[in-house]
Amino acid sequence: MEEVLATVSDESREEAENRYKLAVEEIENQRERLMQDLASRTHGFVGADVQSLAREAAMRALRRYLPEIDLENDEISPELLKKMEVTSRDFANALREVSPSAMREVLVEVPPHVTWHDIGGGAKREIEEVREAVEYPLTNPNRFLNLGIDPPNGVLLYGPPGTGKTLIAKAVAHESGANFIPVRGPQLLSKWVGESERAVREIFRRARQVAPSIIFFDELDAIAPARSGQDNHVIESVVNQILTEFDGLEDMTGVVVMGGATNRPDIIDPA
Repeated sequence: MEEVLATVSDESREEAENRYKLAVEEIENQRERLMQDLASRTHGFVGADVQSLAREAAMRALRRYLPEIDLENDEISPELLKKMEVTSRDFANALREVSPSAMREVLVEVPPHVTWHDIGGGAKREIEEVREAVEYPLTNPNRFLNLGIDPPNGVLLYGPPGTGKTLIAKAVAHESGANFIPVRGPQLLSKWVGESERAVREIFRRARQVAPSIIFFDELDAIAPARSGQDNHVIESVVNQILTEFDGLEDMTGVVVMGGATNRPDIIDPA
């Protein structure tokens, strides 16, 4: 009888050890998946930004336990401390508040609910073309590299006002996880000599810093009309600067430019 109990005890111990190992492996796998997910959504973050993100996630987790905390005591009970945990949802919510240091002057939060399913109108073929040109090169760059295909550096969205050009750009940014830099065309123009060109250089420099990123030029026809040699030299200088950033010596890997014109793509510079 004692031998049977010893055998059962050993088998139970072995089963318990196997369950423990499986549980540890599952925890490690979940932790690895969380780290990979956070890494894919924190492009352009420096060490201080990651620290701020962790602090904000911890604060959001702490707010959930505030009703259970006795504010009259200086210390939190050990039982409550053991129960506290920071979840992936806390990090996801914290990402809405913490942005990369290099993007804080230009970053606009992309609503998390903007997906391809939110775009109606039966434009499935057009949406798929935009995804092939913009989203897939950002989410699967190795496939393009293996096939020897150079993805385009930019696409032009045109159509009447209210047809969803900006919504498509936001959906691309959300689905690809890229940083979204919206630029209103007229705001680049300045009365000071050289300031307009400097603003264009600064936008592209920041986009390269936090790549993968998407630059969305709204009202592109206002800053890139066809050059005739008789127009304002400021406009022509801005067009030349944009073309230089596109085809110059600087690497544009991970940077996609989306131009949204109104209903006049014919007046945009052909280059």
